[in-house]
Amino acid sequence: MSATHTLGPHLPYLRRYARALTGSQTSGDAFVRAALEAFLESNAELTKDVPPRMALYRLFHQFWAATGRQYPAEEGAHKRPVVEQRLQALQPSNREALLLTTVEGFTHSEAAQILDWQEDEIQDAITSALRAIDRDLASRILIIEDELVIAMDLEDLVTGLGHTVVGIATTRDEAVRMAAEHKVDLILTDIRLADGSSGIDAVADILSSVDVPVIFITAFPECLLTGERMEPTYLITKPFSRDTVRATIGQALFFHKPVMGQDAHSPRLSLVQ
Repeated sequence: MSATHTLGPHLPYLRRYARALTGSQTSGDAFVRAALEAFLESNAELTKDVPPRMALYRLFHQFWAATGRQYPAEEGAHKRPVVEQRLQALQPSNREALLLTTVEGFTHSEAAQILDWQEDEIQDAITSALRAIDRDLASRILIIEDELVIAMDLEDLVTGLGHTVVGIATTRDEAVRMAAEHKVDLILTDIRLADGSSGIDAVADILSSVDVPVIFITAFPECLLTGERMEPTYLITKPFSRDTVRATIGQALFFHKPVMGQDAHSPRLSLVQ
């Protein structure tokens, strides 16, 4: 089978990865092109005994490791989408490990082979990246939950991650009032509230004036996954694990919260992975 047929299906994904890595589609494509040209001119070889997609990414990294990590930032970087700015703020090696495993879906072992690292180095790089993201994403969070034990558990988890809980609401009216009184960056909400009101309605009221991500945490996911209305991006089913909540909070803020200097409460497009 020709190289075109073998590698062609994977090129769109490599271009996506290269863009995230460099912060620019133009720059990313230039590195992809250089790697492919070297391969076609027989100045570089694909790694044998690994799947074609892994071999392609490894080929790309032979060029990226040599010059890409020192590639200067392009002018106008502050105008890039929030996610790209946040990714570019990470150390290059940490960014590589994070993107390969979370965006491109490689296992830690596969990412280690692509980067020619030890597997424990991948984990260390990911941990460092997540810590940097957590520091950057310290936020004000509103919890809408009428079960006291669950609300306290969520508050403990959220504050342990470095966030601030602006309030715990048990009804729709309380939630709307608290959101109006405080600047909120993220909402964690149940569906069924203390007085029979709905967390869905509370969120709808709040989002009419501010644009913040919402994570539904509920024992009744079928109330949301009906196909009859816009379904939530972030949905956690009770009983939940703390790791799941932590990861979802990080993802919601990473793809939504603006970087320093941007207005967190003006309407804007929401980036969803």
